Amino acid sequence: MHGRIRTWGPGALVLLPTVLLLGYFVYGLIAWTFNTSLTDKHNARPVPTNHVGFENYVNLFGEERFLNSLKNLGVLTVAFIVGTLIFGLLWALLLEKGVPGESVFRSVFLFPMAVSMIASGVVWGWLLNPSQGDDARGLNRLFSILHLNFLENPWWTAGSRWTTMASIALPAVWQLSGYIMALFLAGFRGIPPELREAARVDGASEFKLYRHVLFPQLSPIALSALIILGHMSLKLFDLIYAITGPNQFRTEVPSVYMWNTLLRSDMAKAAAIAIVLLAVVAVLVIPYVAYTVRQESEE
Repeated sequence: MHGRIRTWGPGALVLLPTVLLLGYFVYGLIAWTFNTSLTDKHNARPVPTNHVGFENYVNLFGEERFLNSLKNLGVLTVAFIVGTLIFGLLWALLLEKGVPGESVFRSVFLFPMAVSMIASGVVWGWLLNPSQGDDARGLNRLFSILHLNFLENPWWTAGSRWTTMASIALPAVWQLSGYIMALFLAGFRGIPPELREAARVDGASEFKLYRHVLFPQLSPIALSALIILGHMSLKLFDLIYAITGPNQFRTEVPSVYMWNTLLRSDMAKAAAIAIVLLAVVAVLVIPYVAYTVRQESEE
């Protein structure tokens, strides 16, 4: 018994502070948030609260504003993921071919990741200024100078839900495409050269080489990128807040709605929104974790 304690005891003592901190600040606060979402604490007054079960969740999913924010989030997620994957893969393909000054291009593509979302949102908020004609600013002004007036548009202030949220997704695509490029580029560089040579010896064209040999090797990376981007799309609060402000019904997503709810001290409702977002993240992450564990066990 004493021998076993000497074996795992020091390691357990080293891990104990981390386990305690995680237990309190992550899982403990998640439990506190879930408990709050089941109460009637809808103001900041220190009055006794009562548990009302899932009443707050029922009210949320019966509320037009919250359903609108969920729809906005869905469109934003699709536009963000598709745009980032396309540009990230395109840049990775260009660099994978071995262009002169590759390190410079890599730095240029990765630079946006060093910019905070708030700073990026402030700049893109100016670039996406909806003013047109003589009052045009940002990109609309650039289009006017280049005599491309037909490209001027109101961006996120008008149009369908798709055009509105795609405009909001544009800054996020610009900021994270370099990260996805780095993932795909690392995947390309990790493919053994023998596979390429064998395919070329068999007479495969360049298109067939990528289609049947290289791209299938990147499927685990593509899946990881999909999960990462899906998770990050739920946390674009600061970008949306900086571009459109806190009270834009057209661009509001659940995280912005949660912030506005907290400002009104409606703790129970804000907690319910937070738990819904946690459930969405779990839906994205848990299948991926299960798939990864199964793959590792098979190997």
